[in-house]
Amino acid sequence: MQNPPRWVSTNGDVERPNVARLYDYYLGGAHNFAVDREFADRSMNEIPTAAMVQHTRSFLRRAVRLCVAQGIRQFLDLGSGIPTAGNVHEVAQRADPACRVVYVDNEPATVAHSRTMLRDNAGAAIAEADIRDVGAVLDAPEVRELLDLTRPVAVLMVAILPYLADEDRPVELVRRYRDVLADGSYLVISHLTADEQPELVRKVVGVAAETDSPIVARSKSDVEAMLEGFDLLDPGLVLATKWRGEGEPESGAEAVTYGAVGVKRPTAG
Repeated sequence: MQNPPRWVSTNGDVERPNVARLYDYYLGGAHNFAVDREFADRSMNEIPTAAMVQHTRSFLRRAVRLCVAQGIRQFLDLGSGIPTAGNVHEVAQRADPACRVVYVDNEPATVAHSRTMLRDNAGAAIAEADIRDVGAVLDAPEVRELLDLTRPVAVLMVAILPYLADEDRPVELVRRYRDVLADGSYLVISHLTADEQPELVRKVVGVAAETDSPIVARSKSDVEAMLEGFDLLDPGLVLATKWRGEGEPESGAEAVTYGAVGVKRPTAG
């Protein structure tokens, strides 16, 4: 799950749906409230939200396992939300207990709850920062303590980029992270698209607007621009369910998200 950069916690937080808790519910987690469950159940009458979220989470798990198999032992999960069911550190540390994971989110309640969840895991932590502030993310004490950015790291931007408006310049933002990564680092990316299912995605965008967390669907060419400077692993930028997929059942929900994994090219000179 990814928490949108604009989410602002209020005193009425338990009285309105929270995107982090909604994703938790869609994934079968227990870190959600009645207001979230009611909103989620209502939305699922119109769109296959849970299937969409679960497909994206399956892609994330496959990508993390691949990164570990390629020798990556450091993960920076941007816009993570609550590290709920099938989270990055569980997948990575199951493959190799030496893996270290730092989640990043800017919503104080989500961060506080996540810190409680992670307190017994010395190899995982969450930093409170806005992913649009690259300096703040990289200077966060959790990042400095657990990750060595002079060595390859996997940066995960899964289901967060749709929450960046065009004025946030997502292509430039991805480039700024790329520029500070060591050669051989990995980028795992997913993005909502209306290329295949425009009517379904129109409904998704409408439902998201009800949470005060608007999202943007982008075309394949838009997402390709974010991958500049990375060599894509097979099968390239494809629908996330087709990225080394595991035969997810088709429902329409499998055709709304692109996914890709790339390796940073060696710096010239």
